[in-house]
Amino acid sequence: MSRIGNKLITIPEGVKVEVNGHDITVKGPKGDNHVHLPAHITLDFSKEGTIVVKRDNEIKQTKQNHGTVRALLHNAIVGASEGYTIKLDIIGIGYRASMKGDSVLLDVGYSHETVIAPHPGAKISVENPTTVVVSGYNKHAVGQTAALIRAVRKPEPYKGKGIKYRDEKVIRKEGKRAGAKK
Repeated sequence: MSRIGNKLITIPEGVKVEVNGHDITVKGPKGDNHVHLPAHITLDFSKEGTIVVKRDNEIKQTKQNHGTVRALLHNAIVGASEGYTIKLDIIGIGYRASMKGDSVLLDVGYSHETVIAPHPGAKISVENPTTVVVSGYNKHAVGQTAALIRAVRKPEPYKGKGIKYRDEKVIRKEGKRAGAKK
């Protein structure tokens, strides 16, 4: 029994969900998302504006696809109506970010500047030199773009320098000198 797969999906105002064979297209004010519908998974639309994802059989692969399709469809609907946003903080002396066209230019202690371009479905903006905001209608594209930015200089555990997600907690380590006996 899939608990995720059995949850109802509410369609908000201004969002259209169209099924064409095995392709689902979600159109909303933020953008258009596409989800593939595997075999043996069906959608039931109700008049109250909800969708129920159902499976035809109890084969293991179909059970696995049940929850996955429901989650992907829900993410597509939320992205088309509200969008997704991830904020990253840059910590370190001299570390900064700036825009270069639609890409972000990172100066984080390397001898060269690093340019990261957004994936299709995501957009990068710089609020101030130490804050980068990745937003968009595609959850996968937003998360992947944010992960590429963070991977340029991951936060290190001693001073906490690097690029971290806004809500990420960096576990700090004690240095060699702090643990020495007196």
